[in-house]
Amino acid sequence: MPVKAYYLAPDGQLNRSLSKEEIKAAFESKEGLLWVDIAETTEDDGRFLEETFRFHHLALEDCVSPLVHSPKIDDFGDYLFIVIHGINYAVASEIVETAELAIFLGQHFVVSNHNFPLFSVDAVRQRVEDDGRPMRRGADFLVHALSDLLIDNVLPTVDKTTEIVGEIEEETIRNPQPEVLEAILKLKRSTLRIHRVMAPQREVFNRLSRGEFPLIRSETQIFYRDIYDHVVRIEDLNQTIGDRADNALATYLSSVANRQNETMRTLAIVATVFMPLTLLAGIYGMNFENMPELNWEWGYFGVLGLMITTVAITVWHFWSRGWIGWGRRQMRRVISLAVNPERLIGYVKPVTRRNH
Repeated sequence: MPVKAYYLAPDGQLNRSLSKEEIKAAFESKEGLLWVDIAETTEDDGRFLEETFRFHHLALEDCVSPLVHSPKIDDFGDYLFIVIHGINYAVASEIVETAELAIFLGQHFVVSNHNFPLFSVDAVRQRVEDDGRPMRRGADFLVHALSDLLIDNVLPTVDKTTEIVGEIEEETIRNPQPEVLEAILKLKRSTLRIHRVMAPQREVFNRLSRGEFPLIRSETQIFYRDIYDHVVRIEDLNQTIGDRADNALATYLSSVANRQNETMRTLAIVATVFMPLTLLAGIYGMNFENMPELNWEWGYFGVLGLMITTVAITVWHFWSRGWIGWGRRQMRRVISLAVNPERLIGYVKPVTRRNH
């Protein structure tokens, strides 16, 4: 249960790494701004938040529970409880995984908790460590910073899915193999997961931007409106990707049907090739005594040559009309949803140590 706590005193001094007693004292002072970030929230963390901040137990259950909760905003009078979602880059998966960020917003405090590491929260924490800027503009602006970076980190995944759907569209035409169908279904599941969290978040940020809550100052509302615009843009892009995936699925099924028709045509070609051979074999397989070729010294080889010539002429005829193709192409590449981490806000590139 990693806990990071920062307290911006009324005199502008930033205090870091607060103990639980200092957190409680800062909260009870009703001055300055207190930010507590809890990762991997446990039952003990829930009891600490309930005893220190006296949060409602229903909100704390959402924080502690490992279940996925829909984005929402609850007004408890003295504070707001906000649940929003971003992309979970801590889990390697072929299908997009989302991560939940729960935020308590009060007049003089912000409490954030999440069960997975979030690059966006790390970026805000780094800015606070550098100069305390996100906290110096108030609690509502600190929540804006946490929300804005979380939403901005969704765009790399949306861009990646856009690239993937383009590759899938090419593969459905060029080489509709079962791997392509699997990639289409995974992409559709990914777009559905993004839609399930982005659609309700539009209403969350819309409410925060229209002056419904006194805790959100008028000068901060325009910043939440900007987040709302980003969410709408992401949702539109995701919807477009979903539509393209549906079209790719229809194209794949059509291509498979065409390939089945080609298979039936190939079988028909094979049957056509062997029909004259069957005729020749049937004629010369008859037991008549007065068949001239039976006493011919080269009769056997002549019949074999006639059969080979017949097959060659038939195959050439089908090939010249484009009914026969040679070789089979395989899928060029494996489609992956992995996002370049350097495109994520808050990502810190590992430092390579040199051996001296």
